[in-house]
Amino acid sequence: MRSPSVAVIGTGFGGLAAVIELKKRGYDDIVVFEKADDVGGVWRENTYPGAACDVPSPFYSYSYEPNPRWPHRFSRQPAILDYIRNVADKYDVRRHVRFSTEVVSAAFDESTGKWTVETDHGDAVVVDVLVSAVGQLSRPSYPDIEGAETFEGPAFHSALWDHDVDLAGKRVAVIGTGASAVQFVPEIQPEVAQLTLFQRSAPYIHARPDREFSELHHQVFEKLPAALQVERGYWYSRTESLGIALLHSKALSTYFEWTCKRHMKKQTKAKAGLFEKIWPTYTFGCKRVLFSNDYLPALAQPNVEVETERITGITPTGVVTADGVEHETDVIIWGTGFKATEFLAPMSIKGAGGRDLHDVWRDGARAYYGISVPHFPNLFVMYGPNTNTGGGSIIFFLETQARYLGDYVDHLADVSGQLVVRPEVEQDFDERTQERLNDSVWSQCASWYRNENGRVTTNWPSLAVQYKAQAKFDPADYEVVGQ
Repeated sequence: MRSPSVAVIGTGFGGLAAVIELKKRGYDDIVVFEKADDVGGVWRENTYPGAACDVPSPFYSYSYEPNPRWPHRFSRQPAILDYIRNVADKYDVRRHVRFSTEVVSAAFDESTGKWTVETDHGDAVVVDVLVSAVGQLSRPSYPDIEGAETFEGPAFHSALWDHDVDLAGKRVAVIGTGASAVQFVPEIQPEVAQLTLFQRSAPYIHARPDREFSELHHQVFEKLPAALQVERGYWYSRTESLGIALLHSKALSTYFEWTCKRHMKKQTKAKAGLFEKIWPTYTFGCKRVLFSNDYLPALAQPNVEVETERITGITPTGVVTADGVEHETDVIIWGTGFKATEFLAPMSIKGAGGRDLHDVWRDGARAYYGISVPHFPNLFVMYGPNTNTGGGSIIFFLETQARYLGDYVDHLADVSGQLVVRPEVEQDFDERTQERLNDSVWSQCASWYRNENGRVTTNWPSLAVQYKAQAKFDPADYEVVGQ
């Protein structure tokens, strides 16, 4: 029995889950590549004001590593990053990490049955198994707007927040109304002179049932771990109910839409005409449902204007809309999300026969349970195509994938070649997945869930519990090559 060597790319929740699972099973020949100088993934990178998770922390955490001292039910970025750092330390992950090292390319060598990973330092590392854990929400997306490069003031993406820019007393243009904007707009609104929010499509906003956990909560969670498990279980069931609403129950979906409408009307009544601007015109759940208690009240303030006219250009001094108006501004903040459908970019990944993964995925990324790709032996993807959740915790999915990885490597250790998913197995899985997605709510409007061809490449078409039940390694799904 051999002990395969493994390379993992990324140290967010996915990368850590993969490394921890392998270490639990006794594998130690692991190298982890991290382009930054610390662990954390998106929770290290996103430091914008108000950054927080919209999944309750008792559920948005590893099942085997509960945290009785979450400061809030919906924890903020610093607390989540601290959690990730503590987990990395506890499970001795840092020993395996090459920090400040970005993977440029990886190629599979059929003559040796190994992957050669090349970094931006010019190093070449050879391993048996390659695990990509770079996620779906790590590369900022910018719209193609004429004249954007001519703007003379500060301009930055929310995921790359420029903390050196003082917004006090400034005229600020926020372009985009996604999850990040919903969190940072209430934080900056009180200090800016004028905030113009350019909205292409409005999100559904649900109340966020947040609370601060007191010292009493912490003591109860520490002394009675079952209490924290009850909290975790409750929020698991709540998030699954949203999945049921989106996928299976028109009645439940209508109820959730009604609760959003009631919440949004109540929070916008102070400003005449605001509700009509911010009430979505697309099917509930077609785009990500957001949770906030302070976003809409911020929009109702006198120094905020919601602009729904289409942006046609940017000048050195402002933003121009389709009605010909130039909105003069001092700072532009892009709240325009991420390139979620460009999986594993910008790395070059080449499999058997020199196949380029991005060429294979030209019409849309696809993989067996989001994990394995035909003709790419011993390549494993964490948080890959069609493994995003419409309302729950991605960590639930990542733990399932990590267990799959562990079983995969265990089997690999017992065979004399490499494992590659059978094309007909992946094809059948993809056809079934896309058939369900084509009939789902996510096919009914344009969103980051879909690529330019209309294919839903991000979301899992069923409930989280169904992914856990189905995504289990079966040697019969794979063939052994290079024996």
